[in-house]
Amino acid sequence: MQRLELARRGGQLAPILTLASILTATVVAPWFSWPRDALSELGVDPATALLFNGGLILGALVALLYTVPLWQAATTHLARLVSVLFSLTAVTMGLVGVFPMNRPLHFAVAVSFYLLLTATLAVDGLARRGETTGRLSLALAAVHLVSWGLWARGLFPGPGLALPELVGAVILAVWVVGLSPVATESADSRRRHTRAARR
Repeated sequence: MQRLELARRGGQLAPILTLASILTATVVAPWFSWPRDALSELGVDPATALLFNGGLILGALVALLYTVPLWQAATTHLARLVSVLFSLTAVTMGLVGVFPMNRPLHFAVAVSFYLLLTATLAVDGLARRGETTGRLSLALAAVHLVSWGLWARGLFPGPGLALPELVGAVILAVWVVGLSPVATESADSRRRHTRAARR
């Protein structure tokens, strides 16, 4: 298997791996409440710290592989910017695990992660605004912003950050696995191979 294909598959595994570690940590911690708590609280509990922080760090390292096929697929300056923004998103996600909630840098890297995620989606949407998946990327950027706006207005079930944080994590996974330029390019390639095999 070519290195580029390995990078694509590894990168697409990253958000799934991270989500799995986060959700498992919420199950392991009997005290955790979605409406009341922040996901980062799992990073300071000795029972879940390794699982939660380790999942973020490992997921970030694997996600960095995805920047290679993203860059290779880019045909414009905006598309290359998507690759750069995604790499920064992955780095800040890992830094959330490196600097848990009880560390001074935690707030800065956590906010940076969500801002960079939104920027990645928005720039990708602008770069591919003529395509359905590009417009969906723009829509996801809007959904992400709206979710935090609703939380800020007290319209979520509770004061905890976990629910809007989960929205962001799921959006990242959806984009990487299904909407990114690499995901759509590989899906188109599979369809072409299927049609060719049927002839």
